[in-house]
Amino acid sequence: MYLFKQITCKKNAGFTLIEVMVALTIIAISLGALLSTSGTQASSVSYLKHKTLAHWVAVNELTQLRIAKEFPDLGDKKGSTKMAGNEWFWIRTTKKTEDKDARQITFKLYADEARKKNITTLIGYANR
Repeated sequence: MYLFKQITCKKNAGFTLIEVMVALTIIAISLGALLSTSGTQASSVSYLKHKTLAHWVAVNELTQLRIAKEFPDLGDKKGSTKMAGNEWFWIRTTKKTEDKDARQITFKLYADEARKKNITTLIGYANR
């Protein structure tokens, strides 16, 4: 009767250095892609928030014209509006329509006073 069991070592117990390096490479590439995607989504959220606020400014300006029952003159008019901690710059273009008692009004919104990059455009109508 043996008091001690003979201990045997398995030859294949664990991962080789190459297997570990391949696994770490795959994880590193996956994390890099994930971080890149997260950064893109964060900037998209900021852009969409900015665009949505600009659209609300345009809707508010058009609504104010309608509430005031103002029949705007033909041509372009520049202005600005403060909303959500930002100053929004706009150009209102008023055109004739087939109906002499209605006008087409186009608001183009910009984030800069130079009005270089159009953020959003809204077309609506006002009548007498």
